[in-house]
Amino acid sequence: MKIKEAAAAILVLGILPVGTVWADGVRQPASARQAAFEYDNSLYFAADDAADESPSDRLESEIDSAACVAACEPCSCDSCGDCCSGGDCGVFAGWLARDPWKLPQPCLLQSLGINTGGWLQAGITMNGEDPGDNINGPVLTNDRHAELQMNELWLYFHRPVETGGYGVDVGGRVDLLYGTDWRVAYLHGYGIEDKINAVDRFYGFAIPQMYLEVAVDNLSVKLGRMTGVLGYEIVPPMGNFFYSHSYALCYGEPILITGLMANYKLSDQWTVLGGFHQGIHRFEDNNDRLNFEGGLMWTSRDERVSLAYAVDFGRNDFFTPVFHLEDEYVHSFVLKYQLSENLLYVLQNDAGFANGTPGNPDAEWYGINQYFLYTINETWSAGLRVEWFRDDDGTRVLGVGNLSARAWIAAPGFAGDFTELTLGLNWKPKANITFRPEVRWDWYDGPANAAGPYPLPYDNGTSSSQFTLAADVIVTF
Repeated sequence: MKIKEAAAAILVLGILPVGTVWADGVRQPASARQAAFEYDNSLYFAADDAADESPSDRLESEIDSAACVAACEPCSCDSCGDCCSGGDCGVFAGWLARDPWKLPQPCLLQSLGINTGGWLQAGITMNGEDPGDNINGPVLTNDRHAELQMNELWLYFHRPVETGGYGVDVGGRVDLLYGTDWRVAYLHGYGIEDKINAVDRFYGFAIPQMYLEVAVDNLSVKLGRMTGVLGYEIVPPMGNFFYSHSYALCYGEPILITGLMANYKLSDQWTVLGGFHQGIHRFEDNNDRLNFEGGLMWTSRDERVSLAYAVDFGRNDFFTPVFHLEDEYVHSFVLKYQLSENLLYVLQNDAGFANGTPGNPDAEWYGINQYFLYTINETWSAGLRVEWFRDDDGTRVLGVGNLSARAWIAAPGFAGDFTELTLGLNWKPKANITFRPEVRWDWYDGPANAAGPYPLPYDNGTSSSQFTLAADVIVTF
């Protein structure tokens, strides 16, 4: 499909939303800080202390805040009656309102303090190169050309801990996912999804999080499977501005871990985290070694500036089709600066290194991401992402989805520079609906892969660049 046809397909997706906005009229501008920070994950993804919000706390608090009362208004939910079952108010009460709509909360779970909810994400990507294999090169997670993808149908059960800085509380969380995103390495926990799904399945099931949490005063400790603490972008789609993901998230960071993670709030400005896990993307231990992951975050008193540094190191025994890598180190540095009421700037640096086994080379990768996020008004915002990612030894950007099953394996990889420029819009007509169109350009600067089946990363191995148009819709519940 040519670029003109691709643009027409994306335009069709946007006709109805644009018409609705003009019918509603332009709304008053909203705070850029709220739009930019509420789904953030610069250091930690699952703490829920609304009063002491770390960057990612806003994601959890947004999802969990609309419990039974919000779902059933104007009914009373003081007791588990018909209202909490959706009886008097109906299952879709509040759906058309701008306030968040929430699934009716089961009375038993509500009595235990457990919130239930989730989201549905689906999108389509049109590749201007019209690749013969319908694969958008190493771009994740919208990796298929001209195919509608249900990336995530997500359901969670969450009991947040709440001590207010004093006392003891116990909680936990379980997240269940079905969709095409299960194939992506950062959601693919080796040792569990491998047993649940066939390796060549396009749609599959994953358990991104499953942990117990104990809080004592300002200390909380999680035990189980959870997302890691590195980087700026996160797994839940409403936590990111763009539909497509950065190379840093997909190939440079340990996003999924299984182990123990402690979070201690030193003061209003400082938070420290640290813990151990069984290896990057490992649900089961494969080498009787533990990795360390931890970090430190500082937020200014006026909350306009924050700095986060996180690191992960240990033995991973990660095997690519050619390289055998053992001890690994990777760090992430994130600076966020609220330049004005409506404009947020984010700078991220990742760097990693892994030792090769005897007879195999070492691996090194690093990169810089920059984000400019601007709130136009209450329903519209615009964003720009500029990224440079260096795969120095061709060991990271190897392919798409499950590397052991997909055809897009270009071992030994592409030892060069990957650059991407992404422009996008977010339109949020209702609290539960977000529409995200984007355009993206990708370039590769480096030698051709003479050993693998694909000499270059894009257009079925024939091009060093590509142009894509994409859009997705997220419905939370």
